[in-house]
Amino acid sequence: MIRVLLVDDHALFRQGLRSLLESEGMRVIGEAANGREAIRYAADTHPDVILMDIQMPELDGVKATQSILEIDPNARVIMITMYRQDRYVFEAVKAGARGYILKDADAATLLDAINRVAGGEALLDADMAQNVLDDFRDKREELPSEKHADLNERETMILKLLAQGFSNQDIALRLDISEKTVRNRLSEIFTKLQLNNRTQAALYAIREGIANLD
Repeated sequence: MIRVLLVDDHALFRQGLRSLLESEGMRVIGEAANGREAIRYAADTHPDVILMDIQMPELDGVKATQSILEIDPNARVIMITMYRQDRYVFEAVKAGARGYILKDADAATLLDAINRVAGGEALLDADMAQNVLDDFRDKREELPSEKHADLNERETMILKLLAQGFSNQDIALRLDISEKTVRNRLSEIFTKLQLNNRTQAALYAIREGIANLD
């Protein structure tokens, strides 16, 4: 059963999401009306997936996501937004959110997104990845410049599969290794490349030509 934390300042919207998710066998372990509540709930309950609205009072979704990921780098956050080109989405993804879902998405799209992220995937389509990379460039920010030549063949393959959206379990099956080995290798990759999370690793792999999302 996938455990979900709902974060949105509109009670009716949260209630609608709760009804939908619970009807599909998921468990809503908490609801937060602002970013501060979200941080507290996430730290206390460690949900499998956090559905995070962007615009909220007291503390917005981007800052809340940043704080949650500082506490738990493995937290799986999906941003909820009204607009595909919302600049705040880029900031959240750069901070480590697994992707975004539009508020007017249909139920099947939302459920698929939650299942994929719960399974370890990132919702990074080609347009989103390119937009985030462009955003880094426009602000003259850079992902670490360490060359991927420092990675060995197995590490490069793990990074490629991660960038293509495979979960740790899928990577382990494809490479005939244990999930623990995948986790350990990813930790080593992050350290070598000075990356903080899976989203940054995926963006790095795309930028360096290790993987593509076509």
